[in-house]
Amino acid sequence: MGLRVAPLGWGVTVLALGALVAGRLLGWGELAAVGVALLGVVVASLLMTVGRTRYAVVLDLADNRVRIGQRAVGRVDVRNAARRRSLPSQVDLPVGERVVELAVPSLPPGGAHDDLFAVPTDRRAVIVVGPVVSRRGDPLGLLQRRLRWTEPAELFVHPEVVALGGANAGLLRDLEGQATRDLSDSDLNFHALRDYVAGDDRRYIHWRTTARRGALMVKQFEDTRRTLTSIALATATTDYAHPDELELAVSVAASIAVQAIRDERDVEVLAGPGRLRTATPPLLLDDCSRLSWSPAGAGAVLLGRRVVRETPDASVAFLVTGGTPTDAELRLGARALPAGTRAVVVRCALGQEVAVRTQGTLTLATVGELADLPRALRRVVG
Repeated sequence: MGLRVAPLGWGVTVLALGALVAGRLLGWGELAAVGVALLGVVVASLLMTVGRTRYAVVLDLADNRVRIGQRAVGRVDVRNAARRRSLPSQVDLPVGERVVELAVPSLPPGGAHDDLFAVPTDRRAVIVVGPVVSRRGDPLGLLQRRLRWTEPAELFVHPEVVALGGANAGLLRDLEGQATRDLSDSDLNFHALRDYVAGDDRRYIHWRTTARRGALMVKQFEDTRRTLTSIALATATTDYAHPDELELAVSVAASIAVQAIRDERDVEVLAGPGRLRTATPPLLLDDCSRLSWSPAGAGAVLLGRRVVRETPDASVAFLVTGGTPTDAELRLGARALPAGTRAVVVRCALGQEVAVRTQGTLTLATVGELADLPRALRRVVG
């Protein structure tokens, strides 16, 4: 920021000085006059950029979270905070990869000017809006003074999600926990009675049996655990035949995760370099907006290993990938999961019919569009 000299400005300055020096050395008055004239143009351009601009600028997005296709607008409000009338200026507003140019007229002290702008939301993304930068310069574009007035803001364009309702209720179950074979002296599920041992909690003494047998007997329980749902999304470019397949896969993973969060179930989403935030649906969808594919991303073959490494206690694992991996590769990816983990591999292949095949604890499901997901899940749990 600050004063910038354009390449044309440097060229004119060098040409002016060269003509002035050459004219003096060669005694060529006309050439020296040209140098003086060009130097005068540079000085005049400099004078047009001199002066302190005092603006109070507000960059306001109507909403920093929108769905794909939802209208997103913002407003730039510029107020003259100086005691004198301001000169006209231009304001540049970066919106993603494009720059919106806004003209700010001359403003009296305290005067304000605002402009509305639209943000394209046809693709899932995190769009950086701003910072607002004012520029003032000469008509020839030799010099320009640029001042930054705001910090950039982020607009999250969320992926499309579909409501699952009760479609996954049979698969993501056990809110109170499911029993394990581990025995405990304090839990929810009663298992058996055993002889009292010094140090046992007397609250768990079973007095009827104690009175009948004449020896202290205490209750023994089975440990319980809440269902942990793990959702792993492939981000390798080789797993997808088209960028729209990745969008479908992101929407599928997001739809399952959002439903799990709304049902207050424990869920982890593994995508990209780490885990996505699952405290609330908006935070999850914010992180989904940042996802992209890469040659170094995890493919379908590695998803099962990632689930075991990062969420070893998962009782249900969704492995979501594109339409490129073969059935053998999908089975290989799920093979790394523990024997007690229910595995559902969702292949997102654009235009394909819904197909669900189950072998033991492994289910291979194919969806061709997001609207197919509830029907596919009903078939998974049916």
